[in-house]
Amino acid sequence: MIAALVVSCTKSTTKTEKVENPDGSVTTTTTTVSENGVGVDTSKINKTKEEVATKVDEAGNKIDQAAEKAKNQIDATADKTKEDLHKAGQDIKAEANKVGKDVKSAAAKGASKVEEGAKKLKEDLSK
Repeated sequence: MIAALVVSCTKSTTKTEKVENPDGSVTTTTTTVSENGVGVDTSKINKTKEEVATKVDEAGNKIDQAAEKAKNQIDATADKTKEDLHKAGQDIKAEANKVGKDVKSAAAKGASKVEEGAKKLKEDLSK
């Protein structure tokens, strides 16, 4: 993602030599040496680094938003499931109460008939 940007540059070195001649005069020789080299443009690198940082921040924000959206959907599903389970529990309780009442009623009727039968048997035995 990060590209190194390179620019061509020339490096120059100047060398000055002074030589004393046998007659006492001084000869000065100046030599310039040029070298072609490769340099790095740090301003372009810094700009590229800033662009990369911005893109990474944007990607991080998108990930955070997606995670928040997923969390909200999971929470909503969990709440709906909780409500559905609560309603199912209430329905089961209501049906159990109804069955309990029906069993009680049937038991009472059965007991009543047993009592009537026992009474009739007792009367028959008394005769």
